[in-house]
Amino acid sequence: MATVTRAPRPFWLRPKWVVGHVLVVVLVVAFVNFGFWQLRRLDERRAANATVEARSSLPVQPVDDLVPAGTGLDDVEGLEYRRATAEGTYDADASVLVRSRSLDGRPGFWVLTPLVLDDGSALVVNRGFAPFTAEPAEALAATRPPPGTVEVTGLLFTTQERQGIGPTDPPEGVLTEVARVDLARLQQQYPAELQPVFLQLEAQVPPGGDLPIPLPEPEQSEGSHLSYAFQWFTFAAVGAVGWPLLLRHTARERTRGWSSPRPAEPVPAEAAETDPAGPGDVATGQERGSERHPASRP
Repeated sequence: MATVTRAPRPFWLRPKWVVGHVLVVVLVVAFVNFGFWQLRRLDERRAANATVEARSSLPVQPVDDLVPAGTGLDDVEGLEYRRATAEGTYDADASVLVRSRSLDGRPGFWVLTPLVLDDGSALVVNRGFAPFTAEPAEALAATRPPPGTVEVTGLLFTTQERQGIGPTDPPEGVLTEVARVDLARLQQQYPAELQPVFLQLEAQVPPGGDLPIPLPEPEQSEGSHLSYAFQWFTFAAVGAVGWPLLLRHTARERTRGWSSPRPAEPVPAEAAETDPAGPGDVATGQERGSERHPASRP
C-alpha cells in the first residue's frame, strides 16, 4: 500500500508566525485609529480657535447688556470669550486665591476679587497672577486692589467645573484658596448675588500696582496634533509594509538554504592511511582484506 507524503506546512502558517500576523494587524489598526483621533482633536482645536477669534472680535459691551438680570449659570455658554466692561468698587476683603497656577514657568495663584456693581450684584474679576508664597495672606496683601470706583475690561468666562480626578474644595466654610473659579462655591461664602460669569482682566482704570500680573489671552495655536497624527500613520505604514517584507526575506532565505548542495564530509587522515581504497570504497576494502587472510573465508 502506497504511503502518502504530505507537503511541509509553509513557515508563515506556523504558530509563532501566526501570532506575529495577529499582533501586526492589531498594532496597525490601533496606530491608524490613533492617527485619526489626533486629526479629530485638531478639528476640535481649530473650531475652538475660530470661536475664540469670532467672539473676542465683537465690540466691547457692558456686562449689564450681555448678562440680563435673572441669567443663570447654564444660560451663558455663548458669552464665553466675549469682551466686556464693568464699573464698580472692589470688595478687597473678599478676595480669593486660585492655587496651583503658573505663568511663564513660575508657580503661583490667580487672584479673584468681587467687583460690586451699581445694582448691588458683584462680578468676580480674575485680576491676574501672583507668585507663590507659603502664606496665602502674604499674596493677598501684595495684590490688594485700589480703593474707589474702577472700570475694568476683559474677557468673560463661564464657571469652571471639576474634571475627572481633579482636586476638590471643602463644601462648607469661608475659603481663601480654591481649586478653580467655581462660581457656585464662591456664591456660598459671598453675601451679594454673583454674576453667572467671571471676567479675566485685561485693562483697568485707574491701573493697579505691579501685582497681580494680567493674564495673557487664551492660546490659539493648533498644538502638535497634526505632527502626532503623522507619526501614528508612519508607525502604521512601517508595520503594514515591513512585515510582508520580512516574510518575503525569510522565505527567500529558507529557499536558498534548501536548494544549496551539502558540502562533503571531510575524511580523517587516519582513515585515509589505513584504507588505500578511499572513503567511498568500503566494500572493495573488505574484499581486499579477505584476500590478505584466506583463512577467514568460509
